[in-house]
Amino acid sequence: MNVYEPVDVGSGSLSGAKSDKWYEGGGSDTDHAKVQKKTPLAPACTDMKGAGTGDLDLEIFDRLIRAWLSKPAGGLSPLSIAAAGVDWGAHMAVSPGKMMELAVKGADMALDLAAFNARAMGCLCTPSQSSVRDRRFSEPGWQCWPYSLMAETSIKAQEWWSSATRDVRGASPHHLDMVHFFARQWLDMISPSNFIPTNPVLTRKTVETGGANLINGWSHWMADVMDYATGKPPAPKNGFIVGKTMATTPGKVVYRNNLIELIQYEPVTDTVKKEPILIVPAWIMKYYILDLSPDNSLVDYLRRQGHTVFILSWHNPTAEDRDIGMADYRQHGVMAAIDAVSEITGGEKIHATGYCIGGTLLSIAAAAMSRDGDDRLASLSLFTTQLDFEEAGELLYFIDHSQLSRLEDLMWAQGYLKAEQLSGAFNLLRSKDLLWSRLTQEYLKGERMPINDLMAWNTDATRMPYRMHSEYLHWLYLDNDLARARYMVNGRPIAISDIKAPVFSVGTVKDHIAPWRSVYKMHLYADTEITFVLTSGGHNAGIVSEPGHPRRTYQVATKQDAEIYIPPEDWQANVPVKNGSWWPEWVAWLDKKSSGERVPARKPGTAKNHKAIADAPGTYVFER
Repeated sequence: MNVYEPVDVGSGSLSGAKSDKWYEGGGSDTDHAKVQKKTPLAPACTDMKGAGTGDLDLEIFDRLIRAWLSKPAGGLSPLSIAAAGVDWGAHMAVSPGKMMELAVKGADMALDLAAFNARAMGCLCTPSQSSVRDRRFSEPGWQCWPYSLMAETSIKAQEWWSSATRDVRGASPHHLDMVHFFARQWLDMISPSNFIPTNPVLTRKTVETGGANLINGWSHWMADVMDYATGKPPAPKNGFIVGKTMATTPGKVVYRNNLIELIQYEPVTDTVKKEPILIVPAWIMKYYILDLSPDNSLVDYLRRQGHTVFILSWHNPTAEDRDIGMADYRQHGVMAAIDAVSEITGGEKIHATGYCIGGTLLSIAAAAMSRDGDDRLASLSLFTTQLDFEEAGELLYFIDHSQLSRLEDLMWAQGYLKAEQLSGAFNLLRSKDLLWSRLTQEYLKGERMPINDLMAWNTDATRMPYRMHSEYLHWLYLDNDLARARYMVNGRPIAISDIKAPVFSVGTVKDHIAPWRSVYKMHLYADTEITFVLTSGGHNAGIVSEPGHPRRTYQVATKQDAEIYIPPEDWQANVPVKNGSWWPEWVAWLDKKSSGERVPARKPGTAKNHKAIADAPGTYVFER
């Protein structure tokens, strides 16, 4: 299938422009300058080189073997992990001072535990510091001996291993991070909270119910296995259904190609602000995180403020889409949507908004547009968006040449990266909360964890094409080409400093996917006005932060292009904290960057060349 063939939509045919180019950016400067012809993929990947057919067949054989070996590990490279362990161990072996320091620390901890044990045995119930530091041990049962001693021992072990995997002179910082990360995974796995005999809550539950909790847990496990085997998402059985209880804001699909559907939402005011808003969500998940329930929908909030709102809904790739690359996502995703919005609104300037990697792609498009004299963007808003990936957080633990070669082989064999393979990596980043606590709650305690709309959305993941994800990881994460001004668009490099539209950037305090200090680094590169917001919450919950949401705070400040750089720690320490949602702050900023004119409300599907194709939420959102 050619991804840009016209789509039969019943009431009319809309298609993306055909392209014979799939490659842009990445690699060395010489590689960047090459624009290769897009060719169909045979069973062997077109990027494999060989002196002859025999060499190519052997390379295919090697990749198949590596892909087969990678499946049990979810794409992780055992060689990379082993190399990290050897690097750490070898440098530790020639650091007797470090080993003595750890021995002394271990002895001190043992004495502390002995003293704690004596106190705990004397009065049976002794509050443990572990209950303050780790919510796994926060329930009252953990304050009684021997459970309090188990919890305290677990915390001490984590502290010791944290010291052991840090500051080992001569070892690669990346390898130390990996050893620290996997040591933490091991300790989380063997935590006393994960086993019935060592968890007072589970022990009491088992005794009180006569083991009924284990029977319930077994049924939950069997149901989840069946859901996984059949590909059935868990959200509907909890009452969260796309188009009925989620993603319900009225609208129409007004443009479609085989990569995106563009949704235009119904206005609720008689007149609307002249400049429309176009939202580019991440293609890693479904778009409707910004249109969850009616009371926390950013899309609905914007239209009630008098905005014309458009949003992209990405196609969920299959093996047939393996050859779609980053250039395709830019040209036939972002740029196709900008073209359609311009046509629908009569050429009005656009407030372009990107979320996560959707914001990264939008920034690439914005830089190329500005470089080429295309001034259709009135502003650029970026939510949890990284442009410099040097400090991209714990995801970097999974990214080096060995790791990517294994992941690429796995994706090459499948044609895409499976949603569960990607979500598995994210779960490891917060295994204590997202993995072990859930397994304990549902399979040992026998109680389903309560689910909300955001959690239901989080189960509705998408796949990613082999070529696009490989390019994305190499060019942005591994080589950091965008920050280094060597990312190529149409054969020419772009730089973040090419962006001239004013920027509204949002980071979240607890983000483990796009750490806010990494998001803040745009201040180092952009030569335009930047308004930066730091809000409470995490990568998703910090963005879905509607007015009235309890306990929300944020900080906001604007840097003009001529002002000096302020380090993120100084910025956080000196910018006043405001209570409430940052959404009204953003809407006020959009108003300042607009003309102030209002026009008659734009009904979706009434534009001459963009009739309604389907009702929102469209069809791509239902692809499995």
